[in-house]
Amino acid sequence: MIQSFKQKPKLQEQYNTIIIGSGMGSLATAAILARQGQKVLVLERHYIAGGFTHIFKRKGYEWDVGIHYIGEVQRPNSVMKRLFDYVSNNKLKWADMGEVYDRIIIGDKSYDLVKGVSNFKKQLTAYFPEEKEAIEKYVDLVFAANKTSKNFYLDKALPPIVSSLFGGSMRRPFHKFSDKTTYEVIKDLTDNEELIKVLTGQYGDYGMAPKQSSFTMHASVARHYFGGGSFPVGGSSQIAETTSEVIAESGGTILVSAEVDEVIIENNKATGVKMKNGDVFSANTIVSGAGLMTTYDSLLPENAVLKHNLKAQLQKVERSVAHSCLYIGLEGSPEELQLPKTNLWIYPGDLDHDGCVDRYLDDMNQPFPVVYISFPSAKDPDWSNRYPGKSTIDIITLVPYETFEPWSGSRWKKRGEDYEKLKENITQRLLEELYKQLPQVKGKVDCYELSSPLTTQHFVNYEKGEIYGLDHSPKRFRQKFLKPRTPIKNFYLTGQDIVSAGVGGALFSGVITAAAITGKNVLKKILK
Repeated sequence: MIQSFKQKPKLQEQYNTIIIGSGMGSLATAAILARQGQKVLVLERHYIAGGFTHIFKRKGYEWDVGIHYIGEVQRPNSVMKRLFDYVSNNKLKWADMGEVYDRIIIGDKSYDLVKGVSNFKKQLTAYFPEEKEAIEKYVDLVFAANKTSKNFYLDKALPPIVSSLFGGSMRRPFHKFSDKTTYEVIKDLTDNEELIKVLTGQYGDYGMAPKQSSFTMHASVARHYFGGGSFPVGGSSQIAETTSEVIAESGGTILVSAEVDEVIIENNKATGVKMKNGDVFSANTIVSGAGLMTTYDSLLPENAVLKHNLKAQLQKVERSVAHSCLYIGLEGSPEELQLPKTNLWIYPGDLDHDGCVDRYLDDMNQPFPVVYISFPSAKDPDWSNRYPGKSTIDIITLVPYETFEPWSGSRWKKRGEDYEKLKENITQRLLEELYKQLPQVKGKVDCYELSSPLTTQHFVNYEKGEIYGLDHSPKRFRQKFLKPRTPIKNFYLTGQDIVSAGVGGALFSGVITAAAITGKNVLKKILK
């Protein structure tokens, strides 16, 4: 189970694998290895495990920091559902969000994305009757792109010699789609800019506007939600709770408040980790789920980084966007406040997505390029058992790290008056957007707290507060080093950086990292 490092819990004398970080990729890797009989030690620098799946509590409320909805878990035989079942030993339960999972609001018009492929096409065709053929072709392309991804990601788990022989043919079909931007692909189907804006209205789920993002990333997200959205019953903390039980059953441990100072490498072989307090843990295998940038910049000894020229890899990828999230607590149950389960994606009506982003980055007083509103208390059927008569809302928008960089190095909760003033300005603007959509909640707000990119930096240890690790441009998917194996023996990577953005990508990273470590076809075993 999850144990505090400060309490000096009883540790095993020897572990098979040590994993740095406890995000979804780390938890999935740990749980899969545990189910193969390994004793795994997961080390988390934060006082709570889970990475972007963790929750925090304040003033009698709780908020999920990164899980807003998950696709494909209502279908019993979907890969996503079976992976979650495997790592949680079937204990993780999901609540369906209903027919409309996302509502795209552009200016004063709104468009519902409804679950079920035929329903999705039918609804969009009702909005854009003259674009029926383009909508059909778009859905076909989404499926075609996704079909190529399985071999592309499985190639990452192959031994180098096998990959050199067969990897090219496994990657080639994927690159036909990944080399193009989302906008390029959809623009080939239609000139209707409003339809393009609607079809790409979930770009916030991976953080790159359509003219910058790879189409395969877009297609992955779009396909992920065709069957609707779901939310973990009991909140996203259930992910860490259920996976920690699986890890513990094989003698493993998740330690929190346990910060790794450096990976120990002897003769180009990872043998353990040295903690910030000087303690040393040893294991046969070391895995970093802390992200490529943090791993190579901060966790590996400098001589190992220089020996393998790892900084050159960092020059070939970019960080994803930073964000702010407004966490709101309200008096009144979700039913009393008439809170929907549907997510709201709100955009200005005058420019395309990329134009809105560029305008805002030039002048942050311009309209937000995207505002995402989620209603976790309405999505979770167990919420009112835990918090009767209360509700929560999350509002997310793009905020560049540079906006808050002047306060870099200051302490959390002690960043000064100007910092708080800037946060309050963003907060009030976001509340205005909320009240436009749900005027009934005005006057019901009991408390609120805004995170900044520095908050993400502090809690998730991403240096520039990036939300999705590396960005998802076409160039990113051409980098062959984004895989579990590294040039250092017995040292592996996991997490969204080696697959793709979000919880689904991080979950699948656990599969390919575990496969690379064990040399077994883990996915085949899980899907049996």
